[in-house]
Amino acid sequence: MKTLRFVQAAIIAAAFQVSPLAAADEMQTVDIREWQVPYEASRPRDPFAESATSVWFVGQRDGYIAHLDASSGEMNRVELPEGESAHNLIVGSDGIVWYAGNKLGVIGRYDPEAEEIAQYPMPDPAVKDPHTLVFDDGEKNIWFTAQRANKVGRFNLETKEVDLIDVPTERARPYGIKMAPDGSVWVVLFGTYKLAHIDPQSLTLTEIDLPREEARPRRLEVTSDGRAWYGDYAGGRLGVYDPATADFTEWMLPGGEGARPYGMASDASGKVWAFETGGSPNRLVGFDPETEAFFSSTPVPSGGGTVRHTHYFAPSGAVWFGTDTNFVGRAIVEPAEEE
Repeated sequence: MKTLRFVQAAIIAAAFQVSPLAAADEMQTVDIREWQVPYEASRPRDPFAESATSVWFVGQRDGYIAHLDASSGEMNRVELPEGESAHNLIVGSDGIVWYAGNKLGVIGRYDPEAEEIAQYPMPDPAVKDPHTLVFDDGEKNIWFTAQRANKVGRFNLETKEVDLIDVPTERARPYGIKMAPDGSVWVVLFGTYKLAHIDPQSLTLTEIDLPREEARPRRLEVTSDGRAWYGDYAGGRLGVYDPATADFTEWMLPGGEGARPYGMASDASGKVWAFETGGSPNRLVGFDPETEAFFSSTPVPSGGGTVRHTHYFAPSGAVWFGTDTNFVGRAIVEPAEEE
């Protein structure tokens, strides 16, 4: 394992403006279907689609990963090692499932063909909580957050070595993480009012202040133009940061200051989607960056409880999500790609 790396923070000044909200009567809806998970009160979450019908997800409260065949509704459960609470998973192009072992300080690997689990511990025992995983381009590395440990990590899939990067702000709680088109890494710091940007070559982490100190960003998306979109969980806003100009723009969500945006996605056409989790039912809202307006709002049929993370699968135009009400769901936000 590589040694712990220490990096310096920098603050980038940014402009800020607030844009108006679209009229509520202009909202469209999307088709949402849900599959009830048979493992009771297990908090199924963070589904990842490897095809239109093959979907993997974790049971955070019940120590499993599971597979859903969306064509038949059949689910198959894989038990994890005792004491392990999987928080998130991603699936490689080779079909290997990688998951965040959030209580044992490991990144786990599950081979569905061999039905074998391997665990890769963190080089620092204080990093007990790998949180959210994302592949880089070419699937050479997995980048991940460690919320309570206040670090961001890089796991090399070939060597299995881990680099750990300190977040300079104490108790910053690095949470959502996404890759940018240029290969750099964006992270939201849920414990404070900041984003973080990481240079993958030098592993230098730069903190960027949001316009409002009371903001608490929780999830984010990076669109093809390189802009970083975030949901302000504390203030009910959707925001975007443009690294080319260092400018921010924010829009109040349809649900207002109590909307509590959580799970987010961006689709192939660049539209941004966020689940408002502050009310019951949760609502999936869509935002068009071209018109700078919210154009879609759809309630989650099961209520949702809280929708925490999503995965967009472009070939079927689907946003996949899990709910605290014990469902795995699919929202069709774009037409499926032609075969």
